[in-house]
Amino acid sequence: MKKETAEHVADVLRAIGNPVRLQVIELLRDREVCVGDIVEALGEKQAVISHQLNLMKDKGVLASRRDGAKVYYRVENANVIDVLDCVQRHCKTGKGG
Repeated sequence: MKKETAEHVADVLRAIGNPVRLQVIELLRDREVCVGDIVEALGEKQAVISHQLNLMKDKGVLASRRDGAKVYYRVENANVIDVLDCVQRHCKTGKGG
């Protein structure tokens, strides 16, 4: 793997490597959800969720669209879901837990 590619991969992994961000991605797995509904579903403060959403959007993990006063988020690249599924399987069946 080239250094540039490795750095980009590490950036994406850092962008998803947080419990709140993992929960957000799981919530957005199959659908688009507005910020208010994400806040309600996860029981976190809106400022915390907005920060996490923006971080993942900046790294290309999520995409958003505005509909009036609401902003909706979705997973931008389904490969992120595949990676998380793989890690979850490891944690359930491997030495990871």
